[in-house]
Amino acid sequence: MTYTINRIIQDASFDDVDARVRNALAENGFGVLTEIDVAATMKKKIDKDMAAYRILGACNPTMAWEAIGMEPRVGAMLPCNVILRETEEGIEISAVDPVASMQAIPNDDLKDVADNVRQLLKNAIAAV
Repeated sequence: MTYTINRIIQDASFDDVDARVRNALAENGFGVLTEIDVAATMKKKIDKDMAAYRILGACNPTMAWEAIGMEPRVGAMLPCNVILRETEEGIEISAVDPVASMQAIPNDDLKDVADNVRQLLKNAIAAV
């Protein structure tokens, strides 16, 4: 099982893909709670250059509420990270697969929530 849901966009700039990802996430019930510009951080902290790389911490409040109600410590695995990174092929979008990340938690009800979140993330990435 892979641990991410992936897609490469070849016909757009990094910032355009970023905007499209945020819109698609919003259309599927997610908000972006955090943002990390990894390339800028690496440059600032260790003076290393790298291609554009951004981590968006996406959260679907309804799904998060349900999951936390079932497993209060599941918050250690939230929000759902979505990365955008510049590659030779284009801008790659990768979202965490919540089903894969929740395998460590022995709770069948939580797996159902993870399945729902996975589908919402797949829908969002497909819509970009």
